Amino acid sequence: MAFSVSALLLPVPYGRDLLTRLFRLFLGLTLFGVGAAMMVRSELGLSPWNAFHQGVSQLIGISMGSVVILTGVVVLLLWIPLRQRLGLGTLANTLWIGVTIDFVLNVTPEIENLAVQSALMLSGVVAIAIGSGFYIGAGLGPGPRDGIMTGLARRGLSIRSARTIIEATALTIGVLLGGRAGVGTIVFLFGIGPLVQIFLRLLSFEKTDYSGDPVKKVSITE
Repeated sequence: MAFSVSALLLPVPYGRDLLTRLFRLFLGLTLFGVGAAMMVRSELGLSPWNAFHQGVSQLIGISMGSVVILTGVVVLLLWIPLRQRLGLGTLANTLWIGVTIDFVLNVTPEIENLAVQSALMLSGVVAIAIGSGFYIGAGLGPGPRDGIMTGLARRGLSIRSARTIIEATALTIGVLLGGRAGVGTIVFLFGIGPLVQIFLRLLSFEKTDYSGDPVKKVSITE
């Protein structure tokens, strides 16, 4: 069977359109990483995936950002049987968020004031939502974890069900390994979906799915 690059990679825009999308992509990924680091510094609880990343980080003794990157690479391998297609945004997501998390954690101190911690937690959730709106709305491909959900959805499982199963598993493993869950986790679980939908409507280029087809918008929050 002949190998087709188009079966592996999403179409790539060109010219000024690509530059604009790349700017929005990296702005979104940076905001996402900053928001995740803010939730870590709040010490009030993390998103399910970041509780997993923190737990693994504590287990094997490497930085949380490094775990984010390594997990992304492993998750991408799971795309193979799902026949998900990579985009520039997929590869950037795999690397950039982890780098950003480590940078922010390395230049910020631990916080002990509850009011400041609460503000950081809430601001972190909002930053992640805005970042998601930018990077998903750029239309350059899903992140590794998002792609698993959309891949399963194309095989009959709703995105809501796929997300619940995957994130519940990640959260459980993360907590067992020492990742932090708390009120921030609850705020994230109930708040991130509505917030991302709001910012997607405001920040998306167009209604696309991750295959590049001009159809109904697909997001991790459906």
